Amino acid sequence: MDADYSRATDGATERRSDGLTVLGLETSCDETAASVVRLSAAGAEVLSSVIHSQIDDHAAYGGVVPEIAARSHVEMIDGVTRRAMAEAGLDWSALDGVAATAGPGLVGGVMVGLSYGKAAALARGLPLIAVNHLEGHAVSARLGAETAYPFLLLLVSGGHCQLLEVRGIGDMSRLGTTIDDAAGEAFDKIAKAMGLGYPGGPALEKLAASGDGARFELPRALLGRKDCDFSFSGLKTAASRLAQTCETEQDRADLADAVQKAIARQLAERSERAMKDYAEAHEHRLFVVAGGVAANKTIRRTLEDLATKHGFAFLAPPMAYCTDNAAMIALAGAERLEKGLTSDIDVAARPRWPLDETRASVDPVHKKTGRKGAKA
Repeated sequence: MDADYSRATDGATERRSDGLTVLGLETSCDETAASVVRLSAAGAEVLSSVIHSQIDDHAAYGGVVPEIAARSHVEMIDGVTRRAMAEAGLDWSALDGVAATAGPGLVGGVMVGLSYGKAAALARGLPLIAVNHLEGHAVSARLGAETAYPFLLLLVSGGHCQLLEVRGIGDMSRLGTTIDDAAGEAFDKIAKAMGLGYPGGPALEKLAASGDGARFELPRALLGRKDCDFSFSGLKTAASRLAQTCETEQDRADLADAVQKAIARQLAERSERAMKDYAEAHEHRLFVVAGGVAANKTIRRTLEDLATKHGFAFLAPPMAYCTDNAAMIALAGAERLEKGLTSDIDVAARPRWPLDETRASVDPVHKKTGRKGAKA
């Protein structure tokens, strides 16, 4: 069991007749979010989901500035939480627990939401559940449909790109991860090199719609390796250099299309390897794609076609729950609470927190982990 969780002494938490109702808080990057989710036998019901985006605060810098993000979280967390409770139509007595992101992420921001969650739990006498932000993404597809475990997961976002076998909450094994940059990071940095501003991923996707990527040849990484790991640094460097040669808007559109297709191709190639291995051990074949990059329509369509080809059902979260949100944190918290997994009040915020912490420790992709711990 994760060291950051403790099992309740009386075992699993029994649901009320109407289910377990949990407040979720998310402050790991540049969204301050709060949500109330009810978990019942019928599945997960989102009673409210409020998100304050900081895009305008960071746009001038071309990316997230950690100190600005943390200050904004401090200013917004109380108001966002009060609004989420009001929109859910509940008072604090209706809650069964408070869940807050405890990592990974920009630790200054993580500390804001986690500290607020601790205070709320203490003041109201409620259990605290410290949630791994990545675990929130892992269960996010369950916000849109009743989804049985186990499933094969591609978690693809701005900071992470991993393939995982998900057997249940707190029970996940890493099959592959990025050895350098994440797919979303590549999108954003290439978009910045092309002068598309922040956030770069959606801007690049929009520009690619009018492009012909066949004009540009981009590198394909790790072709000789038989594992399920990813690498996007070579693509990022090559595309950024090509961006300097673009003279017209059509040139930029063509490059955007080439980049989008190259990222989709690598995600599909590694996912296909994982599918073949997964299918040998499981009759229940479900492929889930989650994280901010799952909102990219070209990538979603490519991966859905791949799943169909290999006999997997395909599922992705509703678009509203692909990017960072608190509903996924509330759901992960409710699933943990149902199993009796709660957190001590002195649980610490973590800048790094692998989902498969055992493998990340014994087989680290990034060898120099430092005091922050294993990265992935």
